[in-house]
Amino acid sequence: MATLDTYDAIGRSYSTRRRPDQRLAARLDALIGSDRTVLNVGAGTGSYEPARSGVVAVEPSTVMLSQRPASAAPAVRAIAEALPFPDQAFDVVLAILTVHHWKDQRRGLEECARAAKDRVVILTWDPDAEGFWLVKDYFPEILAIDRRIFPSMELLSAVLGPIDVQPLPIPGDCIDGFLGAYWQRPEAYLDEEVRARISSFSLLTSIGPQLERLERDLMSGNWERRNAELRLRPELDVGYRLVTAQRRCAQVIQRDG
Repeated sequence: MATLDTYDAIGRSYSTRRRPDQRLAARLDALIGSDRTVLNVGAGTGSYEPARSGVVAVEPSTVMLSQRPASAAPAVRAIAEALPFPDQAFDVVLAILTVHHWKDQRRGLEECARAAKDRVVILTWDPDAEGFWLVKDYFPEILAIDRRIFPSMELLSAVLGPIDVQPLPIPGDCIDGFLGAYWQRPEAYLDEEVRARISSFSLLTSIGPQLERLERDLMSGNWERRNAELRLRPELDVGYRLVTAQRRCAQVIQRDG
């Protein structure tokens, strides 16, 4: 799990590589709605945050907060496990690729549910996903770590109640810089600047031999022979999920139960 210290270290130029891809943003915006107040938990530099009034961000890292643009929503320095807002203070509570960084995921999710009047929307990765070539063939350590630190769908459902889970396929030319963004551009993972904005690499003690093998496979054509069909795909499901929990339904169930 990437700690606050980790993000203070790797996040110093986070905004230069972690730019929102508008196709992914459109999927999120459809779930959030255009006329809702929003709390963005673990907001970082503000990627995928709705650019309008009625939005408030929560982020514990001062390094991340310092990179939020002047036009971004007002931000509060706080952690997910202790949101400084009253019950049902926002229509929608949003959590984008952040739950796996929380020290107490259950408590953080409970806080999200408490602060949400209408729904909780989460972008995460499914630990039951197969993974893609990078983590299967070169960095199985990342796959093992991610399966341990990302919240299971069972945990999300246990805390939030009934959830709707939708796959979020990643475009081959995705402009964001998260781990799965370069599935169609293997050369990118050899770039130190690219890796520096992916927290998964910061959790490994050694990456040199794996990178050397990837570079050899690219130069020899072995990677292409194994993965040629990927070059033809416009997008790929590498395990990212959009999870929505309707709070009004959950509140009715709790009251009637």
